Amino acid sequence: MINRRHFLTTVAVGTASAAALAACGTGSSSSGGTGTAEKPVTINYTWWGNDDRAERTRKAIALFESKNPDIKVNGNFTDFAGYWQKRATEAAGGGLPDVMQWDLSYLRDYGQRNQLLDLGTVKINTDAFDKSLLPSGQIRGKTYGIPTSTNAFAVYYDPAKLASLGIAEPDGTWTYKEYNAFLAEVGTKGNGALFGSTDYTGVWWMFNIWLRQNNIQAFTEDGKLGFTKDDLKKWWNQTAALRGTPALVSEERVTQLAPKSPFGSNVTASEVTWDNFMAAYLGDSGAKELKLVPVPSDDPDNLGLFLKPSMLMVASAKTKYKDAAARFIDFMVNDPEVSNIFKTSRGVPASKTQRDGTTFEGTDKLVVDYEKSIEQYLKDAPEPPIVGFGTLETSFKRVSSDLNYGKLTIDGAADSWFKEAEDLIKQNA
Repeated sequence: MINRRHFLTTVAVGTASAAALAACGTGSSSSGGTGTAEKPVTINYTWWGNDDRAERTRKAIALFESKNPDIKVNGNFTDFAGYWQKRATEAAGGGLPDVMQWDLSYLRDYGQRNQLLDLGTVKINTDAFDKSLLPSGQIRGKTYGIPTSTNAFAVYYDPAKLASLGIAEPDGTWTYKEYNAFLAEVGTKGNGALFGSTDYTGVWWMFNIWLRQNNIQAFTEDGKLGFTKDDLKKWWNQTAALRGTPALVSEERVTQLAPKSPFGSNVTASEVTWDNFMAAYLGDSGAKELKLVPVPSDDPDNLGLFLKPSMLMVASAKTKYKDAAARFIDFMVNDPEVSNIFKTSRGVPASKTQRDGTTFEGTDKLVVDYEKSIEQYLKDAPEPPIVGFGTLETSFKRVSSDLNYGKLTIDGAADSWFKEAEDLIKQNA
């Protein structure tokens, strides 16, 4: 493996992975044929998002229908919170839409309950997908989701803010101690007007990355926690010396700034989160330029990084039109014209065919180049989280917030979260 200390540029130019995989399914479905141009079948497709995503999706649907006149697609969308409420209601009544945009956090909830179609039983070409990514859509050897796009964790920073404080730009080769020192320096020189960051230990996915850096599983194959309470305490202790100092913006201020982030509000100089937030951060902050570097790690050869599907395509197990659903999914994840419609608004296209066939400029190029630059550090994406993971992620953030408010000690926070986690796991056993 390339030593991380040689990674000296903010975004190095990498070579896209050429790994080829067998198609996830080569057999035809036993039922659910398509129609004809004169009498097309109609499938329902639903997604979450804003008006911009809706406009792009409708363009993609129109393109699909023009190339597949024997299939019509009835599309509709809602916001993220309302989306999952509707799916839960539909699943209870046995009426999920034929094809759906999906989030990794909910894949196991529905896949393990046989509510999603095993996509290994239909024809969807996954040759152009990196082998490390596909397991994120698989449960117990079956493929329930195909990634449309990817995102990866990164440290964002504002170079203009650092220059104004006389602080050198980071090169992405830091330990946690060095990252904490960077946050402290920003806070000290920021004189109360600029803080280093929010408390990164309150972010579940950053904790997951730290676990991976220490070769610890977040969850076991049988759906239990793969880490101990002491592991969680050690994690929350990472920033113990920074809480209540200018290195970290206070929880009160974070709450006041919501729904904007402190970074997007120009209150912090850096932020640890997913790389596809770039456009939103630029829009919120008005910054001329933002940059991305890898997250800290105490092992220079193991950054714990992986490509996470920013979203997946799935189908209902009860769809009457398996072949039509499969053709639509295959089109949405592989056709280059589709990725030229979406660019990186869904994340970086997961299919190499789409990436190579798309022109990326400006903000889109920054995100694509970052993911290219970390290729040598990427490891297999984690399998879909346990049933009820969405609840656990929310409670992780809430308990971390109470810790930062001073309502809980680190021991108390770990006890509180573990109790919630273990109760939820028992309920879903």
